[in-house]
Amino acid sequence: MLAAPKVFDPAYARRVMLLLAGLVTVVLYVEGMLVPSLTAIASEFSINAAQASLILSSYIVTGVALSPVVGKLGDIYGKKRVLVVVIAIYAACVSVTGFSPNFTFMVVSRAFQGIGLTVFPLGMALVREEFPREMVPRAQGILSAMFGVGFAVSIPLGSWVSNTYGWRDTYHTAIPFVVLLAVLVFVVVRESSYRRPETRVDYGGAVLLGSSLAFLVLALSEGQSWGWLSAPTLGFVVTGLVLLFPLVWWERRYAKEGREAILDLRLLRERNSLITNLVGLITGLGMYLALLSLVYLFETPAPVGYGQSILGAGLSLLPFAIAMLILGPIAGIVVSRVGTRPLTALGAVMTGVGFLLAIPANTLTELLAVEFLMGAGISVLNAAVINLLILTVEPRDMGLATSMNSVFRNVGSSLGAPISGSLLATFTVALFPGGPSIPALVGFHWSFLIAAVAFLICPFVVLLAREVLGPRARGSEKGVLASRDAPLSGGGAAPLQR
Repeated sequence: MLAAPKVFDPAYARRVMLLLAGLVTVVLYVEGMLVPSLTAIASEFSINAAQASLILSSYIVTGVALSPVVGKLGDIYGKKRVLVVVIAIYAACVSVTGFSPNFTFMVVSRAFQGIGLTVFPLGMALVREEFPREMVPRAQGILSAMFGVGFAVSIPLGSWVSNTYGWRDTYHTAIPFVVLLAVLVFVVVRESSYRRPETRVDYGGAVLLGSSLAFLVLALSEGQSWGWLSAPTLGFVVTGLVLLFPLVWWERRYAKEGREAILDLRLLRERNSLITNLVGLITGLGMYLALLSLVYLFETPAPVGYGQSILGAGLSLLPFAIAMLILGPIAGIVVSRVGTRPLTALGAVMTGVGFLLAIPANTLTELLAVEFLMGAGISVLNAAVINLLILTVEPRDMGLATSMNSVFRNVGSSLGAPISGSLLATFTVALFPGGPSIPALVGFHWSFLIAAVAFLICPFVVLLAREVLGPRARGSEKGVLASRDAPLSGGGAAPLQR
């Protein structure tokens, strides 16, 4: 369906951004309290760090499978309509999770709650439709900063509620705000002007991808309990890897029939698309691997950790959030001048160095300082690399490209948490003979080292990309990109009137 020409409406675009900021804040409020509460939840359900990582990864695994599906449903039925339904389902799942009677129930309910991750690609698509091309980098920078705002608000507030009243009450207090935002989205947001009702959803690809990832995540999370060389662990790993073959076959067959696959190999053959997806995979893995380690380090008793409460651990994550809040908008402005490749490389190096410096950090002050560096680097990297993607692909591929990028990033995130949990559950030490075991310092060091290596690989990967902004993009490549300046709402529509 072709969209009619429309004039950019700054006031409406600001309202959409505010609503998206609210959605980000509420989702991060729930997640912001959950991460520092993992040790308390693990204690309540008598599980180890590796099993506790399932609480994070089950949410992400479902989000990986659902993000491209929901994004395609947005193209078919309208992004506003689908967004309202997603928020309503998320509210119901949040409510149920707060009443979890046992660990298994919580993991399953968290898996259903993973539909909340689809809010972000839908929001990105709305931003792409409402903002002119030249304003997209700044809008993406603002949206990246909203993650910093969300963390800055949600982590101390959620940690305080969880520390004072219990982690279950934090879930309950989020419900009214999620419902309110669903109503506001229904009332304020206009329906998408661009739809493709003839599009078919790749349910088969989603099931195969989600199943493959679920087997790998379960193996990593339960490997320490089952035994790393036991039949169940090896069986889950092999099954997860073997499922990749029918996934590739299915996606190729799906694309040959003229349909849009979740993992579109045609898009992956495009250099910038492939590189941004690889960077997303690496950064997602590194970020969640280190995030879980930081929380456990803050709450693990001395002399290994700092023995903080849930609230203390939440407040100790604030430097990370504040750095994202400060650097996000700045990176959104600077990226148009210096280009996406230098800024992506700079952000990756900053983050990698931060994790390397976390290894020898001996005091909480030192750790908080390097944590600020990590948050700043991730904010710069994210603001740059998303522009490398959205200013490269054709407008008709925008929804597919952004959702596929979310898939890669979330795949990395879903693997990062259980890898960290496995390291912390494997390397343990007893504070006194016969006493309970706690994570050993070497486990934290390995987590930080793996995260650092992951981020320091990114600059070498992004050097292979074709620049789309800044001085290096001028000339022949600028001419190619200018020819792609089609409507923000999708393929075939007339350009916006500026």
